[in-house]
Amino acid sequence: MNFDNVWLCWSSGKDSAWALHVLRQNPAFRVTALVTTVNATFDRVAMHAVRSELLRQQAAAAGLPLKIILIPWPCSNADYEAAVRPIVDEAVQSGVAAMAFGDLFLEDVRAYRERMLDGTGLTPLFPLWGRPTSELAKEMLAGGLKARLTCVDPKVLPRHFAGKAFDAELLAELPTGVDPCGERGEFHSFVTDGPMFHRPVACQSGEIVEREGFVFADLLPVD
Repeated sequence: MNFDNVWLCWSSGKDSAWALHVLRQNPAFRVTALVTTVNATFDRVAMHAVRSELLRQQAAAAGLPLKIILIPWPCSNADYEAAVRPIVDEAVQSGVAAMAFGDLFLEDVRAYRERMLDGTGLTPLFPLWGRPTSELAKEMLAGGLKARLTCVDPKVLPRHFAGKAFDAELLAELPTGVDPCGERGEFHSFVTDGPMFHRPVACQSGEIVEREGFVFADLLPVD
């Protein structure tokens, strides 16, 4: 099946970035926009805590328009669904055929996304679904993806991982039980370079803070 008008849910992290790369390798798909939820209070990507300025630089590096969904803080499921509904309507009115996601194996997350799109006419796509994450992480690195960890769950991963590069050394240091792609929320990342970009996104390390049970590494834009 061909989908020549696909919007991709873009978290700013490695999985959505790699999903873009995979979709672009297949002539049956054409990604035409990135969709990101941004915390309206802090002007940062939800959960990844990436500054919206860096998010926009990513979209420019990918050569795609960016659709931002502003969500409140705190944000309930009902709040989230109300915020997403207008962008779904816009996609349908714009002739978008499918909405793609970078999810890997969490069945409940996939089912939730499928329910949200049910009856809209948009087909949910999961280009990375079911890939063994240890192999996928190595494939990303071998393919030239570069990323930094922006959020760490200190209950499962030591605080010092926040801000580290997502690389072979990091994968070797991950404690037993931590998914190599952080799919269970162990960590979140920000992609600075890779085959999905026309140019790198320059950033530098900022402050590391602990907030609401997570450790965040701030990344600062570089002019």
